[in-house]
Amino acid sequence: MPTINPTDTVRQDRSEREPYLPPATQPVRALVWALHLALPMLGLWLLLAAPDLNIVLQDNPGHFWLIAAVAGINLVLGLMISEASARRADARLLLVSLVFLSSAGSFLVHGLGTPGIILGTPSHGFDLSHPVGLLIASVFAFTSALPLGERAAETVLRRQMWLRGGLATLITGWGIACLVPGLTPLSDSPPEGTGLGGLEWIGVALYVAAAAMMFQLHRSRPAVVLISLVTAYALLAESLVAGLSHRNWHLSWWLWHVLLTTAFLFVAYSAYLQFRREGTSAGLFDSVALSATVRRIRADHEAALEELVGHLRRREESRVPIANRLAGKFGLTESQVAVLDRAGEALANERELTDRLAALVEVGRQARVGLPERELLAQSLDRVRQAYGDVRIRLVDDGRVTVNSREYGLKDFPGDQPIRLEGKVVHPLTVKGRLAGALEMPIGRTPQDEALAAMLAGQLSISLENVRLYGELETLFRQYMSPDVAQSLLADPQTAALGGELVELTALFADLKGFTSFSERVAPGEIVEMLNRYHTAAVPIVLGNGGTIVQFVGDALLALFNAPARQPDHALAAVRAGLAMQEAAEEIAAGMPGYPRFRIGINTGEALVGNIGSPELRGFNAMGDCVNVAARLEGIADPGSVVIGQSTLDLIGPGARTRSLGPLNLKGRGQPVHAHVLSGLS
Repeated sequence: MPTINPTDTVRQDRSEREPYLPPATQPVRALVWALHLALPMLGLWLLLAAPDLNIVLQDNPGHFWLIAAVAGINLVLGLMISEASARRADARLLLVSLVFLSSAGSFLVHGLGTPGIILGTPSHGFDLSHPVGLLIASVFAFTSALPLGERAAETVLRRQMWLRGGLATLITGWGIACLVPGLTPLSDSPPEGTGLGGLEWIGVALYVAAAAMMFQLHRSRPAVVLISLVTAYALLAESLVAGLSHRNWHLSWWLWHVLLTTAFLFVAYSAYLQFRREGTSAGLFDSVALSATVRRIRADHEAALEELVGHLRRREESRVPIANRLAGKFGLTESQVAVLDRAGEALANERELTDRLAALVEVGRQARVGLPERELLAQSLDRVRQAYGDVRIRLVDDGRVTVNSREYGLKDFPGDQPIRLEGKVVHPLTVKGRLAGALEMPIGRTPQDEALAAMLAGQLSISLENVRLYGELETLFRQYMSPDVAQSLLADPQTAALGGELVELTALFADLKGFTSFSERVAPGEIVEMLNRYHTAAVPIVLGNGGTIVQFVGDALLALFNAPARQPDHALAAVRAGLAMQEAAEEIAAGMPGYPRFRIGINTGEALVGNIGSPELRGFNAMGDCVNVAARLEGIADPGSVVIGQSTLDLIGPGARTRSLGPLNLKGRGQPVHAHVLSGLS
């Protein structure tokens, strides 16, 4: 479809605001262009300064046909730009068309006023038609170069009939007044030096301003037609200056005729070059349009391209109706439709490829630690089907995998090579070199389909192997360590390194009072059964309150709160766990007379938390005075009671029901510790 300009890469929201940065040769070209525009003024000065050179060349028929040709060119250009303004609903194109139409009308009156064509002698109309026409055109030229806002553009378009009708009426009336003998003084013979009394300079100023504004537009939106319009406005200004000499039929008088002819021929030639480049006239003057129109044209082009791409991706019908509709809408030639068809298909393939690569990335992202196998495959299949269509994944059952009523075994995929069917390909999914499933995918929509299918099969195999491996590790880890520690190791194996960090935590020590005497009375099997009953009840309580069990030593256990997982209310969580453990132990002991009873000590403070041991064998633990104090408080607690330190009581607040034990001198500690028996929480 026609483009606004092949080199227009400036973002639409910055159009007409930020200057286009030209190549290094652009200043040289601008200088050459300025020198060419200066040459006519230099020639005018030379002719006026040397009267002997400013000879008389009077050729009435030649003059008439020259002006008629220029007027015809102007009329054609004006009508073409007017048609473009109607098609694009653009106010600037409308005003530019009026520049050419007003010039065409005044030049035709000037040509018809040539002595010997209608009137036998020179007339005021013959002399004034040229400056009057250019003065009127300068107003339209200046207005067309303004950056019209939305409201101003709408106002111009609403009044276009008045503008066109008024201009036609003005030119017709001017022509009648100038060409009907005796009707007005304009048909009479003029005195030498007839002009507009200096009003020509207003026209010169307007043309110069219009050329400058159009040049700024060209810098932000480079285009051949735009620079030709800038040149035309500059030449029209020079023709007004050349006409100020009022020396009819002299070389200086012919100069403004040459400037006019050059100006409009240059615009016509530029439009012809643009037509040769695009092969159609539909978008010849789009580069001149207002920014809002340019954005609308781009949006139309993008929508048409999206329509074509969407149609090609769906492949639901023949492309001929789409191509014909686009050709009619944008005035495309057959060759342009063919190019657009190929470009649309390439873009559709690129979109397909992008979607499929995005699906691969999403499948890889979903293969995270802890995701169940079935959930992984279901999520992957949902995402992949959005991009690839009818994709099927099946897992091995009894050494075989069935996809679409076809059974496959490992021998069917020698060297992990896929099986190619009509419009489909089947890839093996392997885990540790063994067949785990099969992936069936449609192919043929893009040239990269087979490679993408192989990549997806490889990604799914890796994801499946990772899920199963992590499942095995998680099961193994969680049976021998707290879930928080296991999850941390699975996510980041570096957390197993020796060392640790200083953390405020709450430590809970618990053991069974009377365990030694109980062990003397019963068989070892009963001891294990008793311990498992208590720990089966205690472990879920600790974990449910966010704690981490780091040690089982005989009948004792150590649990940490706020390590390794952070808990803002770790002290409160620890005492809740301690009270709940005693309630659970009471229920167990009530049914089993003679069982020992839990005693619990809880204390809060800073401790070094991390991996302690050697490179060969290590364990997660906490070391510090607060942990030692918790162990000592557990040692002085009565069976069935929970003893907490002062630091823990300070953190859980006034809702705790306690009985003070006063300051206690604990074994191995120089300073006494204030302790309390906790009986409940409000």
